[in-house]
Amino acid sequence: MNSFSFQPKLFSMLKNYSKEQFAADLMAGVIVGIVALPLAIAFGIASGVSPEKGIITAIVAGFLISLLGGSKVQIGGPTGAFIVIVYGVVQQYGEAGLLVATLLAGVILVLLGLFRLGTIIKFIPYPIVIGFTAGIAVTIFTTQIADVFGLNLGGEKMPGDFVEKWLLYFRHFDTLHVWNTLVSIGSIAIIALAPRFSKKIPGSLIAIVVMTVGVWLLRTYLGVEGLDTIGDRFSIKAEMPGMAVPAINWEAVKDLLPVAITIAALGAIESLLSATVADGVTGDKHDSNTELVAQGVANIVTPLFGGIPATGAIARTMANIHNGGRTPVSGIVHAIVLLFILLFLMPLAKYIPMACLAGVLVMVSYNMSGWRTFRAFMKNPKSDVGVLLLTFFLTVFFDLTIAIGTGLVLACLLFMHRVMETTQISVIKDEIDPNNEVDMTLHEEHLAIPKGVEVYEINGPYFFGIATKFEETMSHFGERPRVRIIRMRRVPFVDSTGIHNLANLCRMAEREKTVVVLSGVNPKVHRDLQKAGFCELIGKDNICPNINAALERARELLMDD
Repeated sequence: MNSFSFQPKLFSMLKNYSKEQFAADLMAGVIVGIVALPLAIAFGIASGVSPEKGIITAIVAGFLISLLGGSKVQIGGPTGAFIVIVYGVVQQYGEAGLLVATLLAGVILVLLGLFRLGTIIKFIPYPIVIGFTAGIAVTIFTTQIADVFGLNLGGEKMPGDFVEKWLLYFRHFDTLHVWNTLVSIGSIAIIALAPRFSKKIPGSLIAIVVMTVGVWLLRTYLGVEGLDTIGDRFSIKAEMPGMAVPAINWEAVKDLLPVAITIAALGAIESLLSATVADGVTGDKHDSNTELVAQGVANIVTPLFGGIPATGAIARTMANIHNGGRTPVSGIVHAIVLLFILLFLMPLAKYIPMACLAGVLVMVSYNMSGWRTFRAFMKNPKSDVGVLLLTFFLTVFFDLTIAIGTGLVLACLLFMHRVMETTQISVIKDEIDPNNEVDMTLHEEHLAIPKGVEVYEINGPYFFGIATKFEETMSHFGERPRVRIIRMRRVPFVDSTGIHNLANLCRMAEREKTVVVLSGVNPKVHRDLQKAGFCELIGKDNICPNINAALERARELLMDD
């Protein structure tokens, strides 16, 4: 394995950087910064923290991910995928617990990159990715129902359980506020229709500007009440906080480690998926391990400023590409733009209606759901559909940690079952047809198998999943042969359980006066068997390079009787 080389894309891109590219990156960074503003505010509030913490996350994490990342165009910041898990951590452990969990997740991400595990993350089964993404989308949508309809919950605390949330909504649905509902629907309509009229200005920003002005007019001149704004619920600080290290103790680490692992896994998956999508558009190739280290550093530093988990954001990354961003400079500019907004324009955010932000998040959940992909996937094999549905329902009704863990275990079990089905064990007792040995017709005479010899062929990996399958096959034959040839030419690997099983089989055969001869063992498997002492167990002469040599050896053994 090659040693890990940390090579941020920014440093290599600056070698041949031009004024023309800077102008393009500057424009893209400004636009992406404006695109990120409403999303950062909405994600912060939906995660259970103050709105400026969403922007702080976009500033700090966005800057570090662009500075140190392995992708030229990746834009980092808070994303909708984290809303559910962050909200749960805040409710259970408070913001202090969230900071510790985020910091631990950052350490895990750095370790994943240093140990070159960036490519392994990509092998997480697709049904799991679709399932938990759709589940998160449904959960985000559910959390916004109260603000979409302006429900008065009568002081009842919002429950964490999915079903209990909906029961609470139904109990108070008679308190529906028409103006809030109209503001939400209007926001959704603007976001949905905006791309038809403007490709540059994001629909979410248009919706926030239009609805903020509209709500201000309704409250000021028509006296409409009940249209809550950010300022009605939150105290906004237009400043960059100082760095502070959260208190960390062993008990907190033990409690929050499972959550941190989930945050790290989710962040790794989303960031590498975003970088891969970006590669497909730009024709570039990102460094997944460097990207994971950058994501880790961002999630270590961001909580020191009070921020929340961050990762690569697909929508903002694509906006960066479409507006001309081609180097990490555009991502750094986007972070600077957000810093400027936080310091000088943040007081204006207090006038943004909560119903409008709810509409923004409804559209985020809709785009995240991938319902067309979900529906199309239902035509796949039942086992994959089962993993998809299980992950989806566990995400919705329980939590993401359980969903991902259970989904991975089920996917692994199904994979092993499929491998077991593809591994075939056949028995040949009379003769071997050479014409079946290769892809061409040889017209050679059949190889006769001497009496007292049985030939078994294993076609596929010999691992713990099929270790007993071989014994079951042999048990169907009552008569014990004098020589048992085991053909292993199509065994690509053997694990420790397979080696143990094969060793037991050889010892049992020795007690039954049967000699085991191995045929066609590939070099890798041969090395593993040699380390396990098979040369001493069955004799070096009984490990043959091909079936002809194995049959010749069997004849010699029969003649020695």
